Amino acid sequence: MARRAGVSHMTVSRVLNDHPSLRETTRTRVLQAIDEMDYTPSSIARALVTRRFRRIGVLVDGFAESGPNSTLRALERAARGAGYAVSAISIDDDSLQLDTRVRELVGQGVDALCVVAPRASSLQLLHQRASGLPLVVISAAADAAVHTVGVDQREGARLCVQHLIDLGHRSIAHATGPLDCVDARERERGWRECLAEAGLTPGPLGAGDWTADFGFAFGRSSGVNGATAVFAANDRIALGVIHGLHSRGIRVPQDVSVVGFDDMPDARHFLPPLTTVQQDFVALGERALQRIIAAVEGEAQPGHDRIAPQLVVRASTAPFEN
Repeated sequence: MARRAGVSHMTVSRVLNDHPSLRETTRTRVLQAIDEMDYTPSSIARALVTRRFRRIGVLVDGFAESGPNSTLRALERAARGAGYAVSAISIDDDSLQLDTRVRELVGQGVDALCVVAPRASSLQLLHQRASGLPLVVISAAADAAVHTVGVDQREGARLCVQHLIDLGHRSIAHATGPLDCVDARERERGWRECLAEAGLTPGPLGAGDWTADFGFAFGRSSGVNGATAVFAANDRIALGVIHGLHSRGIRVPQDVSVVGFDDMPDARHFLPPLTTVQQDFVALGERALQRIIAAVEGEAQPGHDRIAPQLVVRASTAPFEN
């Protein structure tokens, strides 16, 4: 907090104790910083003594998406249980905004930075802007320089594709998320690996964003023709794919099977209910917090914790029939 206000810890202490020697302008500036950062006197006193704020800065890339949003909520619950507060900021794909937001979080007085669902292009900048703070990245990809925690996205994709192969499908298309996103890239990689191991050629590939609108366009496109199944990189894309196929008179799953990823709460109510991959966001939040606390305490070297996904089979997939 003192770094944010631009004053010394001693000055903050004098303000809290109403020391008569302080100028009114200094007192006002410090109190304003305290108010902006929502600190209580007890938390400030603890920070002055321990140089710890018990606050985690979280940067979320793609906040509107189901996965990052669920991860943030799980991390906030775990943090509250451990006596930590969370300051969260979401960003879009603007690198200048990323730089500004990281500086903003660092300036708020946090013990560590946690990044949810980062793009590959942003990781280098995040390393540079951490300013000596512990950095924990919630991502499927390991990074030798920082702590990482993630659901095994590649394995989740393999579960989807193997399920379709076991049902007899041999031409399996993939509608991806943005391939600058680490998780989307891992899911695409799992799709390719599983097909290659089965001796199958990858079906049509469509690269887009995370939206149902993209899925709808992909489902309506002639590029899907010839595929008997579609692996969608998330449930929203899958919803759009089903709609797009339906608009062409193609039935799911009688004509084309569709699988998603995330198991968002509405997935069970799609028509038909969606086969998808479930991510354990509670375990992810708890594991990320453990990494954060260990990093703050200096008790752990950078490493990667991997959480297993689970396939949830519903009515959007069916055996392939010639």
